[in-house]
Amino acid sequence: MASGIRWGLVGASDIAATRVAPTMRALGQSVSAVCSGSPDRADWFARQHGIPLATSSLEQLLAADIDAVYISSRNAEHAGQARAAAAASKHVLLEKPIATTLEDATAVVRDCESAGVVLAANHHLPGAGTHRRIRDLVASGAIGRPLSAAVRHAVMLPERLRGWRLSDEPGAGVILDITVHDAAVLNALFGGAALEVSALGVRQGSWQAGSDDAAMVTLRYPGDVLAQTHDAFTSAFTPTRLEVHGDSGSITAPGVMTQDPVGQVFLADASGEREVEVADRRDLYEVALSEFEAAVRGTGRPAVTGREGLAAYAVAQAALESAQSHRSVAVPPLSP
Repeated sequence: MASGIRWGLVGASDIAATRVAPTMRALGQSVSAVCSGSPDRADWFARQHGIPLATSSLEQLLAADIDAVYISSRNAEHAGQARAAAAASKHVLLEKPIATTLEDATAVVRDCESAGVVLAANHHLPGAGTHRRIRDLVASGAIGRPLSAAVRHAVMLPERLRGWRLSDEPGAGVILDITVHDAAVLNALFGGAALEVSALGVRQGSWQAGSDDAAMVTLRYPGDVLAQTHDAFTSAFTPTRLEVHGDSGSITAPGVMTQDPVGQVFLADASGEREVEVADRRDLYEVALSEFEAAVRGTGRPAVTGREGLAAYAVAQAALESAQSHRSVAVPPLSP
């Protein structure tokens, strides 16, 4: 690979158009092909974004002169497409959740590892400078022994996205769309997947939803660290926030649960409260794509590896099962 990665886009999606493809090109990477289940959609997307090859055939895309695929199709399609890409020896950047069953998610990781291709999950938040600063503070003992965390990640789902996310198809609903991102943040913060999850989900939007569009989740991490999340598609004016509390200090971080490199980090301890400088304000997708390319070149690791994406999915799937069954659910241990 003499220059930047040559990408094939699997899914002519909103996020590919608005966030990912523009960042690829800004980094000197190229978008060589796009695949959509709708030929008309693929053709339109290719014309709009100057992509040479448009196809409705995944096989044709995988046979093209590309190094990697970015998969942002509907959630239920992720696993099969990622496994096909691995079989074709293409590196894989996969939107969350990486599958809609734990068996399929595990198979994606296994197949990519067996094929020797890089697999990364496109969880944008753990790579943010704010989140890395928070993790550094916790790891350095700035708040002492961690006791709890709280995430507020309630937003209003844009009208243009009120399609399959509100349906009853596998992978729909707020838990596998937003709570899974929270799990990626909390897992990175506490060094691994949660052990147990209890969740409540509701349908509170003005639309007819086939799946829960708001949820609150309580999680238990190793060391009896507790966390809670509030996620919603229904809240237009709620600021996002992350808090982490320990036995000798607390971190509050307003505005950090977004797709943009914004928000602040505050540390409070016995000496008072002060703002912590965050030097890294790079675009979150620039971070993800730069670190993916470094992994492909063998000089780094993805911002969120495939196994970390699997762990985030396992937590979110347990939350979904809890919300549906009205009982606490243990997060199954993942294979080494």
